[in-house]
Amino acid sequence: MRFVWVMLLVGCFSFAQGTSDDPAATRTRLIALENAWNQAQLRGDSKALEALVTEAFVYTDYDGTIYNKAQFLEDNHDPAYRMTLVTNDTVAVFLYKGTAVVIGAYHAKGSYKGKSFDHYGKFTDTWVFDKGQWRCAATHTNLIKK
Repeated sequence: MRFVWVMLLVGCFSFAQGTSDDPAATRTRLIALENAWNQAQLRGDSKALEALVTEAFVYTDYDGTIYNKAQFLEDNHDPAYRMTLVTNDTVAVFLYKGTAVVIGAYHAKGSYKGKSFDHYGKFTDTWVFDKGQWRCAATHTNLIKK
């Protein structure tokens, strides 16, 4: 019985951390997750990205291509795709009950199949509080400048 109470307390604490009543703390957490996403892309670490997205994740790329979770992770792990820089700027977080929308600008550099790219764009990420943590459910990017 004691184990059950401990597990309930741990569960409540975990839930409270993720759905904090402190909007500033939640915004800081989501921006940290966005930065972790960038680092995972730089390393080609699909396992780290997998932990950041929901099972039904959908990604709409700047060219209109739509990827599901498996396709997105496979694309990130493609050895022909090499990122050298991914940064976010002018990030804003809009909070709703159990959901957040993060918008901002990005700069991505690297190469794909030996051809260099240097992209500037905007992004919109929709995060949901899922299974005790924030996970991204949908991403949309818009290319501003190549």
